[in-house]
Amino acid sequence: MLKNKVAVVTGGTRGIGYATVKKFLENGAAVVLFGSRQETVDKALASLKAENPAWEVYGAWPDLADAEAVAGEVGKVKETLGKIDILVNNAGMSDSTPIDNYTAQQFAKVMQLNVSAMMNCIMPTVKIMKEQGGGCILNTSSMVSICGQPSGVAYPTSKSAVNGLTWSLARELGPSRIRVNAVAPGITKTDMVAALPKEMIDPLINAIPLRRVGEPEDIANAFLFLASDMASYVTGEILSVDGAMRT
Repeated sequence: MLKNKVAVVTGGTRGIGYATVKKFLENGAAVVLFGSRQETVDKALASLKAENPAWEVYGAWPDLADAEAVAGEVGKVKETLGKIDILVNNAGMSDSTPIDNYTAQQFAKVMQLNVSAMMNCIMPTVKIMKEQGGGCILNTSSMVSICGQPSGVAYPTSKSAVNGLTWSLARELGPSRIRVNAVAPGITKTDMVAALPKEMIDPLINAIPLRRVGEPEDIANAFLFLASDMASYVTGEILSVDGAMRT
């Protein structure tokens, strides 16, 4: 589905990001995964190469909060692979801090990684996509961007901002043939969720109409569809992948 495409995936060393990188590689793309540290990037690359040595996968670890560093790495992708067809903005952090314990620094930290860093990736990539005549930008939102959560207000606030960014850029960049969409995962079996005890997981599952926690591959499949030509007339959408758990 992505034969001869070039993709950049941030937060690509584990969880949803890693599953998305693997799904894209399985479908013929060349992928550059961004991670936070060289050791995690190297580990992810080694795992992927062990699975299929023929996969064209590379790695980098820019500080996503540093706009110049990100622009430099994005430029290297263009120089090395000739183009960037797909950008998946998946890097981010969750938060459950009660309002009484918030500091301005904590709130700003969440917003910086979940929103500002996303824009740091988008801006240089858009220039490349405009020059080449089009592309696809995909953002990781969240179920809580739609319904909120009981504590940790910075996280749903940041993901609501991701939705606004997605809708607005879709309208602005449509004439340049750049599609912009987001995926809003529900509870997904990342490392953090997998480590929760059964007595915490069971009530969550009972609140999901499909009666199961999502797998990273479920989210990766949504990204694959939106990145592919099957979604060539889809832009400005927030695709919920949450088993209908939206309250």
